[in-house]
Amino acid sequence: MIDNVTVYDVHGHVSVPPASNARLTLMMASNTAMESPLSRGEAVPGVSREQFEEAARQHVAYMDERHIDVQIIGPRPFMVMGWMEPHLIPAWARYVNDTIAQQCRFFPDRFLGAAQLPQDSNAPDTKHCLPELERCVKEYGFVAAYVSPDPGGRRTTPGMHEPYWFPLYEKCEELGVPLIVHGTNSLDRRFSVVPHNYQLGFVIEQYLAGQFLSHGDVFERFPQLKVVICHAGGALNRFIPTDPHLAQKDLSQNLFYDTCAYDLIFLEAAIKQRGVSQMLFGTEAPGSGRAVRPETGRTSDDLVPVINSFEFLSAEDKRDIFHNNPLKVFPAFGRVKP
Repeated sequence: MIDNVTVYDVHGHVSVPPASNARLTLMMASNTAMESPLSRGEAVPGVSREQFEEAARQHVAYMDERHIDVQIIGPRPFMVMGWMEPHLIPAWARYVNDTIAQQCRFFPDRFLGAAQLPQDSNAPDTKHCLPELERCVKEYGFVAAYVSPDPGGRRTTPGMHEPYWFPLYEKCEELGVPLIVHGTNSLDRRFSVVPHNYQLGFVIEQYLAGQFLSHGDVFERFPQLKVVICHAGGALNRFIPTDPHLAQKDLSQNLFYDTCAYDLIFLEAAIKQRGVSQMLFGTEAPGSGRAVRPETGRTSDDLVPVINSFEFLSAEDKRDIFHNNPLKVFPAFGRVKP
């Protein structure tokens, strides 16, 4: 909380003990889709409930140190592994969603869930994602779903304006569930020289998603659909607002961006270019923002004081970014009493 304003964070990822992810290694090594023990109410072999709860408790402590009251948590994007053998993808998504739901149950006043979908770039459309989406919304009360613009990592997935995506958009409208667009792994061999090179895929795919969604007719077809693109949209536009290279249409009720950008110059430019009304507070805390700012001695994902210090934002602007805008896109925030 800051200045008596409850802070809602739209960009967070599930925290699990490291041993939990050994399940992915086992599935890939055995090439076998394994049923999630959490779906059956059973313990995960080698990982205790107490270890899961401790990972969640450390996550909450991390949020507390950064003035974050409630956070939407979804999958770890670099762990989505959408390039796996297709028969493994649904089992991994189900297990990850079970861990997200478990973390939300541990701290129901601090977390809301967002689903990992079993996306297959080679499927004819997104109908294969709908059963898991419905399970997460109806059984677990999840309030959003994560989507990767290119889960296979080979640039073979249809653009987010194409009919491939329409079954998912239709179902999200029906359920009242916004989509959170976040890049995942890229298998471009040129990237290998860059450490943690999945970040390059994040930038490219998130920027392309914004371009495709804004220039296409998705929101004319699905006017109630709401989409949030992570990391301030990946990259910024270099044209002035009246330039025809940009979509000359009103997207203010449909297309939004989060503030999860740690460079202060980039973040300021993103807020000014996107507009305050389209920006939702997001940090990915804890995640990739652990580098320490020399001038403050605080990690770069400590964004509440950063945004609160921006003199170009009014007090009302800051309330909108921290509270009102996230609540507008995700009304479920209003049901949580931190």
